[in-house]
Amino acid sequence: MYEHPELLALVRDGTGAALPAGVPVAIPPHARLATLPGRRPIGLDPRTGDVVELREMKLGRRTVRASAVGAVLPPGWTRLSLPAYRTSAVAPVLPQWAYTAAAWDARLGHVVYAARTDRRTHWDPAAHSTPDLPHLVRDRLARDDNPLLKQLARCALEWSCFTAQNTFYVRDEGAIPASVGCNARCVGCISEQPAGGPPSSHERMDEAPDAERMSRIGIAHLGAAPGRTMVSFGQGCEGEPLTRAQVIAEAIRRMRRATSRGSINVNTNGSLPENLALLIDAGLDACRISLNSAHGPLYEAYYQPVRYCWKDVERSIALAKKRGVYTAINLLTFPGVTDQQGEVEALCELVGRHRVDQVQVRSLAIDPEQYLAVARGKSAGGPVLGMRVLLRKLRGARKGLVIGNFARGLAERH
Repeated sequence: MYEHPELLALVRDGTGAALPAGVPVAIPPHARLATLPGRRPIGLDPRTGDVVELREMKLGRRTVRASAVGAVLPPGWTRLSLPAYRTSAVAPVLPQWAYTAAAWDARLGHVVYAARTDRRTHWDPAAHSTPDLPHLVRDRLARDDNPLLKQLARCALEWSCFTAQNTFYVRDEGAIPASVGCNARCVGCISEQPAGGPPSSHERMDEAPDAERMSRIGIAHLGAAPGRTMVSFGQGCEGEPLTRAQVIAEAIRRMRRATSRGSINVNTNGSLPENLALLIDAGLDACRISLNSAHGPLYEAYYQPVRYCWKDVERSIALAKKRGVYTAINLLTFPGVTDQQGEVEALCELVGRHRVDQVQVRSLAIDPEQYLAVARGKSAGGPVLGMRVLLRKLRGARKGLVIGNFARGLAERH
């Protein structure tokens, strides 16, 4: 990587390149810099005010083709700006990461345009993928021949899923995959992509587990994990858990017959409110409903729902709150779209009207060109306010709203 000696850093503001509106921060620990193949960096010439596309660069005696660079942030951070670049005609679709604008600062070194939005340390990457993890996995598998644990072992070791790893560390939020099928065809699905799409960052499990296998994992975790113990259905290696509500409900009942400790959560697209009600009847106490937008046309353009619609998701949010379930929105954010005025207003109205407990902000992991194509003509529109303004307005939408990146345990909920 090289710093251009003259050009100033630009970021993408949704419609094109612009000087950054905010001040960058030093790249946080465990963030990674990533090359963006087929994307040429652009910068601002301070002498002329022109935007300059850098196709090649002379380095000593060598002339090299230039590629743009972005950053991938660790948990607890939220992207504020996208990298600025121009795409070549043969650019590949980028792998599914949340690419963040990065630059160089003479005082700080590598910097990123991002904000720390959750300071809880239990998702610290330094505490995951530790040298003893393979031993913990082998030991657990030797003691328990549950086939679902073998799936979680793959998730923990091959895909570095922190929630799966927690199952073997026996702490915090543990994972219970439940479904192999899905009733959405999300453009950015991390476990199943069409031919010609980007490589999936996870691989969907082959066999749907029964209630006995799921409950064994849940009982062990809730019974032994200290502190904010929690188990969650709905993981990166599966489809939509509400499509298996009957089986999951039985697993929850078995868990609650064995222990009253901890929290039982579902990560869901909220597509089937009647099925969500079955889980609540069985003892579910928290749900995290994912959405990219509170504006129906953009939601449906990204999720591509099968036999459900945006109104069903709203019904699930309302149902969860009415039944006393801790209700979080897993907000998949994308600068230049999520922070459009119309999008911000729709989100704030949703949060306020349904008295949502928490918004977990997650930077959407997708090739920026893919998502911009999805959002074109589908978003609620209006001027881009900026991600910091979005966060500020969300805080004002409902008194007591929790904004962060991570689920809250029972003792942390208001």
